[in-house]
Amino acid sequence: MNLRDRYLPYKHLIAEVLADKNPIVRTVINKVDDVGTENAFRTFGYEVLYGPDEMNVEHREQGCTFKFDFAKVYWNTRLQTEHERLCSLFSEGEAVCDVMAGVGPFTIPAGKKRCFVWANDLNPESYKSLVDNVRINKVGEYVRPHNTDGAAFIRQATTDLLKTELSVPVFAKSKSHRGDQADREPEKVLVQPRTFAHYVMNLPASATTFLPAFIGLYSNVPGMPADEIKKLFAPHTERKLPMVHVHCFSTKSDDNVEETKKICEELSHQLKFEITPDTPELLIYDVRDVAPKKRMFCASFRLPERVAFRQV
Repeated sequence: MNLRDRYLPYKHLIAEVLADKNPIVRTVINKVDDVGTENAFRTFGYEVLYGPDEMNVEHREQGCTFKFDFAKVYWNTRLQTEHERLCSLFSEGEAVCDVMAGVGPFTIPAGKKRCFVWANDLNPESYKSLVDNVRINKVGEYVRPHNTDGAAFIRQATTDLLKTELSVPVFAKSKSHRGDQADREPEKVLVQPRTFAHYVMNLPASATTFLPAFIGLYSNVPGMPADEIKKLFAPHTERKLPMVHVHCFSTKSDDNVEETKKICEELSHQLKFEITPDTPELLIYDVRDVAPKKRMFCASFRLPERVAFRQV
């Protein structure tokens, strides 16, 4: 819970009633500080109001199982709709770069869709849970977990993907569990692309500050001239420059017109390139209300060629 001050004198009573009316509730906690204000890992201090101080949980979402220690990692069940919305944009065989992956709410479902996902989180505990969730959901053929700085990961993963070869055979589901895949022909083989189709940046308090990592992303790749990389996005390949999905906070209004302008101004500032509400393929999506005067958005845009290939 996130109790307001006027309810704090009754916090234990509220917790007892909540547990009594919901038999599946084992522990009730109350947040004692805001997410992201005390550390970079978006964890928060809490007090136990009812039950044992044991925060290991198992959660099901999008047909996937997530296990993690709620006290050590970030998770927000109110973002389930957003997880589903973004994952619906990913297609089988695409490469996805999940820059602030957490325990894998975008990564694991994308792996289930047979996307090649390069996933990263700075929090060592989130990384451990991410690795476990990759194993639990059996998506190890498609997911590469990392534990490093987000800005460095954007550039390194992009460079490494250009030079990494990987193919995964896909077998038709067999009614018999006795069949050995080694004796069967795959129905198709998925080849990992050399470029990402999507970058996901789910760190709304500061994700936009990582956007400068995209400036000159393809202009200084060791051993690969920019002209050679440009050919990967040539019209005949039907492969476009990637979509960037960056979460952020802004104010709230009835129509979000001013908020859209503000977010575009922030994107332009960070990319050193003008992004406007009329930019083709731009979407400023209203994710959810966070506070009475605060709203979470997801800004999705096609990475401009003049940004990606800028000489720096």
